[in-house]
Amino acid sequence: MKHIKKVRDYSIVGGIGAILVVGLVGCESPSSTPRGDSRAFSEASQKQNAFVVIEEVAPKQYKIVSEYPANETRVILKTLDGKEKILSKEELDALIKEEAKKIEAGTSPLTNPEVANQVGGLSLGETILASAAGAVLGSWIGSKLFNNQNYQQQRRTSYKSPSTYSRSVNSFKKAREAKARRGGFMKRNSTRTRRSGGFFGGGFRSRGFGG
Repeated sequence: MKHIKKVRDYSIVGGIGAILVVGLVGCESPSSTPRGDSRAFSEASQKQNAFVVIEEVAPKQYKIVSEYPANETRVILKTLDGKEKILSKEELDALIKEEAKKIEAGTSPLTNPEVANQVGGLSLGETILASAAGAVLGSWIGSKLFNNQNYQQQRRTSYKSPSTYSRSVNSFKKAREAKARRGGFMKRNSTRTRRSGGFFGGGFRSRGFGG
């Protein structure tokens, strides 16, 4: 079942985000940290579009402040001066390709713990890749990112608070479980239909007046 949160629950998103709230899917989730590791979350989010709000918390340093499953992947950026913008596909592609080069060269704080210890925070591109949107948009990077232990650790620190991370993990987990239940329901109904010969076939035989 799809649920649409009230706009007031997304006051942190701002004007642009409030307009896009209607695209969100998923259920209300508790703030407690769910069982399971962040790798499972990465796997779940790779199969689910995401609505992500990223905030600039210091010059050229960013944090994820809101993140939920959605019908279409959107990334909203809030800058230090209070402005908001929806990052275009071209901007997202450019940022992720630039980060992919750093991952390939071994100079990304997302995958290299030595580099991570030297930097004060994640750049915009790194924060996007650490988000659920990055799991979708950067899925072509493959095991170099999502199977990297340092990446899994950096993901947690990319959120503005532990509760933000927990809500995100819960929302994607619930969305995946709901999708699995719907898939199982459809499969069972399809099997029953085939066994009965369709809705009107097999189980019903009409007799003519003559016999």
